[in-house]
Amino acid sequence: MSDIFAHFHFLRPFWLLILPIFLCLWWIIRRGNQQRSDLPPGIAPHLAAALQVNPIGTRRILPIDGVALCGVLLAFATAGPAWTRLANPLLADTAPLVVAFKITPSMEQTDLAPSRLDRARFKIIDLINSRAGARTALIAYAGSAHQVAPLTEDANILRPLLESLQPRVMPREGDAPATALALGRQILSKSDVPGAILFVLDDFNPSDLAAFTATSEIKHSIFFMIAAPDSTTLPQLAQIKTAKVLHLAPNDSDLAQISRWLDQAYVGALSGDERLQWQDRGWWLAWPAAFLALIWFRRGWTMRWALLLVVMPLLTPTNSHAEGWKDWFLTPDQQGQRAMNRKEFDAASRLFNDPLHRGYALMKAGQYAEAAEIFSGHGSFDAAMGEGLSLIRNRKYRLATAAFETALERQPDDPDALNNLSVSNAILDYVETAREQSDTGEDSGIGADDVVFDNDAQRGTKTTVQAQDQDAAPQTAEQWMSSIDTDMGDFLRFRFRLDLSENGK
Repeated sequence: MSDIFAHFHFLRPFWLLILPIFLCLWWIIRRGNQQRSDLPPGIAPHLAAALQVNPIGTRRILPIDGVALCGVLLAFATAGPAWTRLANPLLADTAPLVVAFKITPSMEQTDLAPSRLDRARFKIIDLINSRAGARTALIAYAGSAHQVAPLTEDANILRPLLESLQPRVMPREGDAPATALALGRQILSKSDVPGAILFVLDDFNPSDLAAFTATSEIKHSIFFMIAAPDSTTLPQLAQIKTAKVLHLAPNDSDLAQISRWLDQAYVGALSGDERLQWQDRGWWLAWPAAFLALIWFRRGWTMRWALLLVVMPLLTPTNSHAEGWKDWFLTPDQQGQRAMNRKEFDAASRLFNDPLHRGYALMKAGQYAEAAEIFSGHGSFDAAMGEGLSLIRNRKYRLATAAFETALERQPDDPDALNNLSVSNAILDYVETAREQSDTGEDSGIGADDVVFDNDAQRGTKTTVQAQDQDAAPQTAEQWMSSIDTDMGDFLRFRFRLDLSENGK
């Protein structure tokens, strides 16, 4: 609530200048109505008082009061009250989240069936699935903290990694949430969208409290989910004034609460971004004004209003037709945004009129080719960025590189475009190198298990490959992770130890 008052302002404040004039007219008319009598002149005052059942002068609320209040509401609505900004449609509409998962022997206690660790793991999987279209990263920590997965929208990548997290894979025993906090901030610093860090733990090391209470370091929201019985309390967390704490619940109420916290953090962070437009909230005041206008109807006026409502659509030069009650109150873009909020991306792509929003909805729906085609027909910087993102997700890396170069031509030295171009070039170089090294010569009729040589540029090496059936379906990320011969837990343990050695710890 304090953020609303801090950022509240009017987009068109000059409309407020009509309020003093309007209020003066209201006062003059009201005084005139109070002094007016409905009885014919010439009647004695004492008889007039006896004949009037409800004299105008004794009424506390007059019809002009309703008209005045309606006018005041419309004046404020026209002035454009605003306190939040519109999110960039080409960026994620949900805050990124880093989950810091405590992996220690204490998490294997069975006071939460089947164990604290398993219950927390299931809850994290449910959280990731509920955040469809949003990016989530995973950190495992004990005596040291390690990135398990970077920010990703694919829950299938995170699931096998989560299932392999056990205390035996952690290279150092202990409890170091401050290290996990520093790593989480490092991950979020690379994101264009403000996010939060969620700690899933059963206890908190008091010696690390200073890292969480340092006000100069608070840049991202911090949440705590206690994976322990409800009777377990962690008084140390009460000293972190900016943190929000909840217990792991048997239903989805905790996930809903985290979602609300993330939305609040996201909206609050957008308010400080001067590049984004403010969201006009004036339409909120139109509803009470419309209700007051209904009370103003009088005998004779009702038919005139009804005639006006019938004639106006006939005089309006438009070819649009109302298809349902939503078309009476909401524009196509507003309906599309409501569908986006419900994560109905395919429906949103059919509702939007704005090409950038329609292209973004198509990209979120997985229709990358259609999205790239829409973006290519728009000559703005955001459209070029959207085209590049659509093409890179459609594995058209060379075309994506060209799109990001176009974006830089339209807005030179933009950091987001420079970063996307660098990533696109790196992926393109890696794919072409891997393709050259795995060239099997199948176009020449060489069969399976034959030894072949690479391309004419001699960039590859001698390889032996096993040909797949023509009708074989491509593996999903989860199937690919499961097909690795090495146990995933062994892989994580090796990688975590490598992290420690590289950091010199």
